[in-house]
Amino acid sequence: MYEDLKIILYPDPRLGKMSKPVEKFDQNLKDLAARMFILMRENRGVGLAAPQVGLNIRMFVMNSTGKPEDDRIYVNPELTEPLGEEEGEEGCLSLPQINANILRSLSIQMNARDVEGKPISQLESGYIARIWQHEVDHLNGTLLLDRMGPVAKMANRKLLKDDEQDGKAKPSK
Repeated sequence: MYEDLKIILYPDPRLGKMSKPVEKFDQNLKDLAARMFILMRENRGVGLAAPQVGLNIRMFVMNSTGKPEDDRIYVNPELTEPLGEEEGEEGCLSLPQINANILRSLSIQMNARDVEGKPISQLESGYIARIWQHEVDHLNGTLLLDRMGPVAKMANRKLLKDDEQDGKAKPSK
């Protein structure tokens, strides 16, 4: 059902939309998550949000270690209780070749559902907290370049301009 899904690239307008909450927790959702894990791994990512495959729903998959037992699926996530700040380098599967230092909360609380609809409540810090914040940004229509400072935008302006003009960056079907 989801074999044709691909990661969409900037400047595809679907990346800038606010995602809608998931209401049905069914086999389709599980199949979607499985396909997203495949795409994430093929592209050497640590997280992938549904909007990055052109679907306007509040779900993302992640794996901070690369070990299959560390696969995580978060549906309808809400982040609360941010604590501290830390700058760190981030990239994005929808903005290939672009990396920037981004300021994020050092630790954060996640309340979400798993793929079966069961509640999840976790507190994480460091790398996992950074991944959560990056992926939730996607669900809110916020891209890495929206968080980049002026120096990072200048440093990446040629790549961004190329992406905007490149046929690969046109919206996929």
